[in-house]
Amino acid sequence: MENKWVRAAIPALLIHCSIGTVYCWSTFKEAIADRIGVSTFATGWAFSLAIFFLGMSAAFAGRIVESDIHKSSLIACICFTVGMIGTGLTIQFAKGVVALIGIYLFYGCIMGIGLGIGYLTPVKTLMLWFSEQKGLATGISIMGFGLAKAIATPIMEILQKNYGISAMFYVLGAVYFCMMLLGHFLLKKPEGWVEKSVKDTSFKLGSIAKNKVFIGIWLMFFINIHCGLMLITYEKQLLNVTFALSASLAAIVSIVPSVTAACNALGRIGYSTISDKMKDRSLVYQIIYISCLLITGIMGFSGLFGAGFTGNGGFYGFLIILMLMIINLGYGGGFSTLPALLSARFGMENISKIHGVALSAWAVAGITGNNLSEIILRSSGQNYTYIILTAMVLYTVALIICLSMVKEKR
Repeated sequence: MENKWVRAAIPALLIHCSIGTVYCWSTFKEAIADRIGVSTFATGWAFSLAIFFLGMSAAFAGRIVESDIHKSSLIACICFTVGMIGTGLTIQFAKGVVALIGIYLFYGCIMGIGLGIGYLTPVKTLMLWFSEQKGLATGISIMGFGLAKAIATPIMEILQKNYGISAMFYVLGAVYFCMMLLGHFLLKKPEGWVEKSVKDTSFKLGSIAKNKVFIGIWLMFFINIHCGLMLITYEKQLLNVTFALSASLAAIVSIVPSVTAACNALGRIGYSTISDKMKDRSLVYQIIYISCLLITGIMGFSGLFGAGFTGNGGFYGFLIILMLMIINLGYGGGFSTLPALLSARFGMENISKIHGVALSAWAVAGITGNNLSEIILRSSGQNYTYIILTAMVLYTVALIICLSMVKEKR
């Protein structure tokens, strides 16, 4: 069948619902650390490396994606599943430093490359098929990346409990190989679109990297991811310190990760779809930054002046949940609206390359986001209020950049 759903939307979801499970890291990081006999902090660098290689491989793979989406989708499938199965083998047969190096190699490097190329591959194809609804198109695909955590987390917990951590990686590696391979076979650009087989000289990395609008987009995109990772990766700890004494609310707290994962996915489809109705897609980012800086400001100053982490939940506790929901909405929306914003500013001709370079911001934020939170916590005596206030300041900076460098001039 030759239609936009079979040839673009479904294969994009198959690929992104597979690679999006990178955000399930917190589900099994402690089990990995216990199994190989190292600290969770040491194993945590595997996640940081995966995000780093995701962003950098996307930055340098744009040329491959532009010229041949079937080559790039197959590379993504192989790298991602080799990374998954290699991680399982490392956990099963190695210990200590050797195991740690193996996990960095397989989960961080090889799987990270599969993540970046797989993330980038369906995007232009979707925008070509949905030429009048680019935001909706990218939202559908990138929603799958955000929704993957909600789908995979309970499955991972069942597999770990019944079969062990290594078997979990083997089973999921096989399942994701089949899903991504099917996506590879289905993915196809519209009839009449000719892949360029000659070297394209119209795209110059140096010129785009010096472009003021692109620099603004890169910076505000980086800040959105950085702030999101500062708070999302400490979601469980924030809830624990806020509701520590409220056993009666344990059931409510236990479903919060699923709610925030749903918000992440909803932000990806919602904000990008809304952008289709706007004359200037940067307005979506203004909405994201204003909502995020307001909620972090309320929460940060409340915590600073004594209405903070009391341990018994209360009204402040529910505001924490609301903050996590709003942050996740904006975090997801920032990703899904990016390709459409870039196409509005720079056109469609080299969108995969430009999008790939922009995703290098994700690579940098993957290293800085959760590690800055760790530094703040250590220097402040485990006070989460300062993380929230830092995020508020950065969201303000992102809003200023959006208004001064990215907003469409009239």
